[in-house]
Amino acid sequence: MVLFALRQKRRVKEVTGRTDPFVSWGVSQKDSGGAPQLKGARLFSLNELKNCTNNFSDTHEIGSGGYGKVYKGTLVDGTRVAIKRAERGSMQGVVEFKNEIELLSRVHHRNLVSLIGFCYEQGEQMLVYEYVSSGTLRENLLVRGTYLDWKKRLRIALGSARGLAYLHELADPPIIHRDVKSTNILLDDHLKAKVADFGLSKLVADTQKGHVSTQVKGTLGYLDPEYYMTQQLSEKSDVYSFGVVMLELVSGRQPIESGKYIVREVKLAIDPNDRDHYGLRGLLDPAIRDNARTAGFRRFVQLAMLCVDESAAARPAMGEVVKDIEAMLQNEVSGPDGATSSAGSSANDFDGAGGGARSHPYSDVEITRGSYGDNASDYMPYFEVKPK
Repeated sequence: MVLFALRQKRRVKEVTGRTDPFVSWGVSQKDSGGAPQLKGARLFSLNELKNCTNNFSDTHEIGSGGYGKVYKGTLVDGTRVAIKRAERGSMQGVVEFKNEIELLSRVHHRNLVSLIGFCYEQGEQMLVYEYVSSGTLRENLLVRGTYLDWKKRLRIALGSARGLAYLHELADPPIIHRDVKSTNILLDDHLKAKVADFGLSKLVADTQKGHVSTQVKGTLGYLDPEYYMTQQLSEKSDVYSFGVVMLELVSGRQPIESGKYIVREVKLAIDPNDRDHYGLRGLLDPAIRDNARTAGFRRFVQLAMLCVDESAAARPAMGEVVKDIEAMLQNEVSGPDGATSSAGSSANDFDGAGGGARSHPYSDVEITRGSYGDNASDYMPYFEVKPK
């Protein structure tokens, strides 16, 4: 009888751990009184967040999507915040909610969106972030009509790269973002880039030798093919995604448009003998077309193509990417006429299960335009992915 009781207790504990990811925090689903005071993250009451958003009124809503809604609010001390409110009953949302709190409570960098606090009360799961006023990089490239000249784009790339390099090289243990994309890069009043949305992120323990074997998640168009096929996630998976963002900065386009994948299109179009546009005239954002004549522009494209190399081993580390972009920006500032001295060397949110060998994610799919989502943290248009 004693043995049976112990087994039953263990089973209940295992089931509880799967259904309530907060069990390790000692938090009751019915009451927020047991919620932890994590370092750097404040526990807000539901009433506090109701008050600063006028009871979550439509006038305070700045976006919505699969996770829930995002509201703009002002705390009693005048601090402007963005509040991400999860849809009730979404267990996937609960797991990502807990994950993001734990990760953002341990990392602090000027190019990462700061978590101010959270609310876990009466079935509500809310994350409270610093308010980043100028929206996502995707919005600024496509929607807002913001004029982003070449130097501004370099600075945005540099800030984003610095945030990712911090996660990979200075966080202990290292953190893999796993969903780097232009809708997860926010811009402040001065267009300083901040990497956001850590719901899918993974820690890399020392024993894991630089990669994590895990279920494939991410966003099609940014998803590392090697990670997709092997299910081995590494920092180089983020590097691939960042390379796609670099190509967005060059083209002003989404990764997948009209069934065409930007990585493949750029790779096929590059012509080193074309001194004016490097073979990319038809792909360039018109706002920066004149910059294609500079060696710095070519180096930027070359670096992007290194980042999206099919082999993870051939891709640079984010720290190397930072150094390269720093050099490009320095040369843009100091070089004559902005030229450098030498040339140098959604999409769908994807959630794949199961094991075994996989085919290349961008070779055997037909991608067709679907409807638009308007989540503040995921403005990526929706695409249907169908086998050919």
